[in-house]
Amino acid sequence: METLECIRTRRSFRKYKSDPVPDELLQQVLEAGMWAPTGRNNQSPTIVAITNKEQRDRLMTLNASIMGVDSDPFYNAPVVLVVLVDKSVMTYENDGELVIQNMLLAAHDLGLASCYIWRAKQEFQTDEGKQILADWGLPTDVDFEGVGHVILGYADMPTPNPAPRKENYVYYVK
Repeated sequence: METLECIRTRRSFRKYKSDPVPDELLQQVLEAGMWAPTGRNNQSPTIVAITNKEQRDRLMTLNASIMGVDSDPFYNAPVVLVVLVDKSVMTYENDGELVIQNMLLAAHDLGLASCYIWRAKQEFQTDEGKQILADWGLPTDVDFEGVGHVILGYADMPTPNPAPRKENYVYYVK
């Protein structure tokens, strides 16, 4: 797919089939995240790929509690990619967002549905979130902050229509 066409046609999906994502597609999405630009090439992000339903549901429950809902904020997606960043790197927040954008675009290019889910920062500030990171075996000497999640799978809904772009999105200074 052409880059600009991919950017224009990517949408966020909020209903997923339970079908697993083939490993070769998941690896390509992860690779796209790994090649995102980072400030001074410090590579502050770490991606946690969750395909285990028990671990996915554990994180989903924590995310839902932060939202104050009982529903699934991951919309039944079978894959959750958690983007964490090392807070000791000055550009950590921006680095993580670039990883997320690359993975969203790669997923679309590969025919997968995706959505960016927020609240990772709040999740991993809690004692339960810190315990989850420890249980996953992440290094304890890194001061991680959650940036967000990319959920992946196959859509169980029609492709949403794009919202119109706002007026005055761009100003030119010549």
